[in-house]
Amino acid sequence: MGREFDPVSLDELDSDVAFRLSCTVILGALLSAGVRAQDTDEYRVKAAFLYNFAKFVEWPTQAFKGPSDPIVIGVLGKDPFGDALVAAAAGKTLAGRGFLVREVTDPQQAAQCHILFVSSSERKRLGSLIAQIAGLAILTVGESDNFTAEGGVVNFKIESGTVRFQINVEAARKQQLHISAKLLSLAEIVSK
Repeated sequence: MGREFDPVSLDELDSDVAFRLSCTVILGALLSAGVRAQDTDEYRVKAAFLYNFAKFVEWPTQAFKGPSDPIVIGVLGKDPFGDALVAAAAGKTLAGRGFLVREVTDPQQAAQCHILFVSSSERKRLGSLIAQIAGLAILTVGESDNFTAEGGVVNFKIESGTVRFQINVEAARKQQLHISAKLLSLAEIVSK
């Protein structure tokens, strides 16, 4: 006869363990084989990733002016998300911080973001942009073939119809970002 275990609620778990467990479940669901770009709106999936990346990234304390400042997600270039990114972040909080999604048109505005999605429409000025925001603790996320090679931190790619992502660990270090080992384990690690 098997052992009986008393059920344990998340309230009883250590808060760090509960946080990690919920993040792992969310990200695992997004990465499952069932999340296919052709079956699901590609940019809804990417919007969910952008919001969830915040759960796995640590910014230096100077990246925020105060303890309740929002996590700003900027979109530079042609916005492919429609309402999907705003919907993904609406009403959500992380460590007492809400989320704010804004359109970004230049590097000065980009410097005010914590997560910056660089649309493929900006690939021609990517090198210049990365140089201008170097060291500002911005998680740069793109969708161009050369994004991580140019110094971007995270790059989306479609592989066998599934949205996947690459992470340039050195670029993250240069941006003063600490990326969770759990997120790194789910990514293709690239160098350069």
